[in-house]
Amino acid sequence: MDTKKRIIIGITGTLGAGKGTIVDYLVGQHGFRHLSVRAFLNEEIARRGLPNNRDTMVTVGNDLRATHGSDYITKQLVGHALESGDHVIIESIRNIGEAKYLKEHGGFLWAVDADIEARYGRITHRGSGTDAVSFEKFRADETREMTNTDPTKQNISAVMSMADKQFRNDGTPDDLFAQVEEALSKIL
Repeated sequence: MDTKKRIIIGITGTLGAGKGTIVDYLVGQHGFRHLSVRAFLNEEIARRGLPNNRDTMVTVGNDLRATHGSDYITKQLVGHALESGDHVIIESIRNIGEAKYLKEHGGFLWAVDADIEARYGRITHRGSGTDAVSFEKFRADETREMTNTDPTKQNISAVMSMADKQFRNDGTPDDLFAQVEEALSKIL
C-alpha cells in the first residue's frame, strides 16, 4: 500500500463472521501487520497456566479489563501499532472501552456479520480448539458476548454499532474483498 498515513484498523464482529478472512486479506494484499487480541490473551492464559478455551479467554480478558481498565487490551495493542509505524489490523475488538480507545487514537473500527448457520459452519471447518463446540454452545457463547452492562466485559453488539464500516459476509470471499477495497479506498 502506497500511503504516508499510518492506518490502524480494529475489527469486530460476530463469531465466525469473517474477521480473520479480512485480516488475512489486508495482510496478504496490502502489507498490514496483524495484532491479535486472541494471541495477547493466549499469552496471558499460558502465563497463568490455565486451559486454553473460549471460556478461559473471556474470563481472562474480563479480568484484565477489570484490573487495568476497560480499554486495557486494545491500549496495549494500539501501543504496539503506534511503535511499529506499519499499517495495522487489530483483531478482534469486543469491548466498548477498547473501541473508544482505538477510535480516540486515530483508528478505524470495522464490523462484520453473517448468517448464524454459515458462521457456525465456518468455525467448525477451521478446527480451532476454542471452536470445537456444539451449535447450542456456539449460540450461548455468542449470546453471552453480545450484550453486557458491565464496562469491563464484552459487548459485541454495542461495539459493532460504533463501527465506521459494516460488512455483510453472506456471499463469496471475493464479494467480501470488494467491500474491503471500497472501505479501504475511503480511508486513503
